[in-house]
Amino acid sequence: MRVSTANSYDNTVSLLARRQAELAALQEKIATGKRVQKPSDDPVAATLAETAQNRLSRTQADLRSLETARTSLQQAESGLAESGEIIQKVRDLLVSAGNATFGPSEREDIARQLEGLREQMIGVANLKDNSGRTLFGGLGGSATPFVDLYDPSGNGVQFNGQRGQAAAGNTSLPQALDGNAIWMRVPEGNGSFSLSLDAGNTGGVSTSVGAVTNQSALTGDDYRIDFADVAGVKQYTVTNLTTPAANPMPGQTGVPYSSGMTIEFDGQSLMMSGQPAAGDQIDLVPSGNTDIFSVVQDAVNALRYTGANGSAHRAQELARTMTELDAGHDRVLLARGRAGEWLNRADSLDTLLEDRGVDLKAEKSRLEDLDLVQGISDFQTQQLGLEAALKSYAQVQRLSLFQVIN
Repeated sequence: MRVSTANSYDNTVSLLARRQAELAALQEKIATGKRVQKPSDDPVAATLAETAQNRLSRTQADLRSLETARTSLQQAESGLAESGEIIQKVRDLLVSAGNATFGPSEREDIARQLEGLREQMIGVANLKDNSGRTLFGGLGGSATPFVDLYDPSGNGVQFNGQRGQAAAGNTSLPQALDGNAIWMRVPEGNGSFSLSLDAGNTGGVSTSVGAVTNQSALTGDDYRIDFADVAGVKQYTVTNLTTPAANPMPGQTGVPYSSGMTIEFDGQSLMMSGQPAAGDQIDLVPSGNTDIFSVVQDAVNALRYTGANGSAHRAQELARTMTELDAGHDRVLLARGRAGEWLNRADSLDTLLEDRGVDLKAEKSRLEDLDLVQGISDFQTQQLGLEAALKSYAQVQRLSLFQVIN
């Protein structure tokens, strides 16, 4: 087979151009520090690197969301702490309001202070975070979740948010708390039943908040305690109002009354004090739910009460509001504890996500980054080979038969 000189030169030039292109490509990889610059460089590594980048992007997004939630929870926890302080101030005022030597002016002064604290509490419940989101709006639904509708007809604070608490995820935390569960679901009375004096009472009888002596014996019925004067002796009768016909309780009919006595029936007990008038009544009903704002307003109304039996009425209402206030404070402390727990979890999640991000960056670097030491060594080797090829080609190209013919 005969190979022409021109064909041989063409093949050599082609090889030199290919070596020069490879050297230029290696130089570009060294300049960028990337071994895989396009999928064709290493399809498997490029696919795995893209997967690592997507996971890294999600991790970074989770970190940003977590930081936002942490900031909101810190502000919510601070708001709950402020709410607890306000409730404690209310309690201190209620304790001082029980002073028997206080007149109408002193009680009015306390009532005004209580109204101011109530407004502060509503302000805390409507706090917003740095992004303008409500901290206690539950699942959202309103820019102002707590609206004060108080008027002489008895309307109070209304929750306009969406009830419910967002759950914490594996890498996320709630950014708002359910204010309805914190402030709007305070159990009435002692949590099992509630006692109140009839509005028409003229005597000085009042009761404790009562206690449960046998949980299994509770019926959930309504009861009324009636007082009568029989031959100059005060007597009381307990009637069950829920049964088909109002029936006096066995053993609680026409019982002689004395101040400070404790009575017990159907798993519940209460202590009565003061002197009743004939026809006075005490109502006992199963506990429902009230809200902390209504509790404070009830205390204000009690301090401003000017009807008959004022002293007994105030004593009764202030005792009840104190118990309900303590129950409301417990719910605030419970919510603050939950917020603190989530903040601790945020610290753990932050460390976890940061470590995950470091691992993903290392994996991505391992797949697509160039080993600069190896890259420089390969570059120098190829450069030396190209220089040798160019020199040898130059020498071979000068060879010719005419140079040896004399």
